[in-house]
Formats: sequence, structure tokens, C-alpha cells
Amino acid sequence: MVYSSSSIRAFGSLLCRMSNGVYLKPHHSSTLRSIFLLSGNFSSSSSYSSSDIKVLPLELQSSNSVRKIWTSSPLCMGRRSCKIAGRKTAQDLKKAKLYSKIGKEIVSAVKKGGPSPISNTALAALIEKVKELDIPKDIVDRNVKRASEKGQEAFIEKIYEVYGYGGVGIIIEVLTDKVNRSVAAVREVVKDNGGKMADPGSIMFKFQRARVANVKVTDVDRDQLLTIALDAGAEDIIEPSMDEYDTEADSSESRVYKVVSSAENYPVILSKLQEEGIKFKPDNGSELLPTTPIEVDDEAMELNKELMSKLLELDDVDAVYTDQKY
Repeated sequence: MVYSSSSIRAFGSLLCRMSNGVYLKPHHSSTLRSIFLLSGNFSSSSSYSSSDIKVLPLELQSSNSVRKIWTSSPLCMGRRSCKIAGRKTAQDLKKAKLYSKIGKEIVSAVKKGGPSPISNTALAALIEKVKELDIPKDIVDRNVKRASEKGQEAFIEKIYEVYGYGGVGIIIEVLTDKVNRSVAAVREVVKDNGGKMADPGSIMFKFQRARVANVKVTDVDRDQLLTIALDAGAEDIIEPSMDEYDTEADSSESRVYKVVSSAENYPVILSKLQEEGIKFKPDNGSELLPTTPIEVDDEAMELNKELMSKLLELDDVDAVYTDQKY
């Protein structure tokens, strides 16, 4: 069936209103209850890309009430819109993981050295980290209290290694109070998404642990950053990749230069960046960086992304690293 551009625009407008949960007053007094499932392919050279559209459910009630129309998930018009929506979700997940990891580290520190930062140097260091990372103070208070709860155990750090698609290596960092639970959950996700658990050490040697300062591309001139960071002793500057759907509007939120440093020289580099007026975001302790990134085809890349995304959804998992080249 062929749709005119005006029909498509009208239908798109209707779907937009439906996805926002718009309330509409009925134009008649009769009661009508029905559920519709709409699906179809629409295309337009000017505005829309081909996509399957599903709407759940639609209910019309009496004239004394209103009818509510909604969809099961937000609609994405075009690949770039979907990419931006997915990117924001990833950023929110990253922030949640950071808060969770800091919280678990606070619980462990309190379990070992008590709730007072005066006598507990590990807790004092974590409180300083919270300030540096601009994490809400209630994260500290909540987890100090959590540490004193009956049955709450200290958290143990575990690392799992996985083979992904196309020979890609994946490292999973876990901080858990129940090791058996965490390893079972990781194994299940890996198996369900086509990965394979690897022996300890078989993948880790492909990565180096380093300290990283993240600088948004819109906050600094590239050549200026290179000069300042390398003169201060940085080991490397990793530039962000950019594909055909990225624009300058996306850059401020998603694209960063990674200034790589040893743990010993990290404070010097941060001080130098601060001195030069360059805004940066510190890491949360360290990062694993691949020594030789592996290039894979598009299908393998998407499958690996799906695997890593599912792993990050696990509560015990704090970070996932890969040597896949983007």
C-alpha cells in the first residue's frame, strides 16, 4: 500500500501525541472499549525512516471521563534520534553504576575501619573522592548507615574475563557481597548472549590499568590539550571516534578526549589542567584501556554491544571493558 506524505505526517503527529500519553475528551456519550495493535512500515524521503510501530493499548470510555492513549515505549524517528536516546540511557546507567560502586566501597570501608572518617583513613579518602566526582552527599550517609545493618557483609572485588564475537576480549569488574550470586548471573548473561567465559589472565594481559582525565571536545582546543597534557607527563591522549550520525550538537555530551596517565603522575596532570582553566572529569579510581584494539565487522560489533549492555544491567557489575575498536 502506498501512503501520501500528508497521510504519513498526520499519522506521525497522532503517534507523537499518543506516545506522550495525551488525554482526549470523547466526542460522543457511548461507551466503547477496545484494544488495538497497529504495526506497519512507513517511509518518506523527507522525514521518516522505515520502522515497525507498535501501539499498546487504546481505551475509550464514557462521556463522564476521559480516554487515555499511550504506547509501550517512546517512538524514535530516524537512526540519529534513536542513537541520541540510547546515548542518554547509557549516560544515566553510567552515573548509576558510579553511585553504586562508591556506595559499596563505603560499606566495605566502614565494615573494616568504622564509621568515623577521622580514624578511618579509607573512608576519609572515599569522602574526598565523592567531592571530586560531585556525587551527592547522601550517598555517603546512606551507605554508612547501610554498613551497620544486620546481615550486611563487606563487598569483595572480582574480575571475570569473557570472549565476545570476532575474537574480542571483555573484562567485567564486579563488587559483590555474594560471590556465588554474581558469578551465576554473569555466566547466565554470557551464555544467553553468545559469549564464552575465559580463564583468569587469558584476556587481562591485553589491557593496561591507568588513570584517566576526561575532557569534553567542546571545552578545549585539541592542539592546546595535547601540548599541555604531554608536557605535564601524560602517557597518551585518546581521541574520540565519530560516525556519520554524530554532529557538533552531540559532542558536548558524548565525545571526550581521554588524557591517560600513570597513578603517580595523575595529580600533577589534574593540577596542570586546572591551572590552565581546562574543565575535566576525573575517573573513579582507574580504567582498563586496551593495548591493541581489535577491529570487527558491523554484525560482531552490535552483538558485542548487546552482550556488554546486558552485563551492565546486572546489579553486581560496576564496569565492563573491551578491546573492540569503535
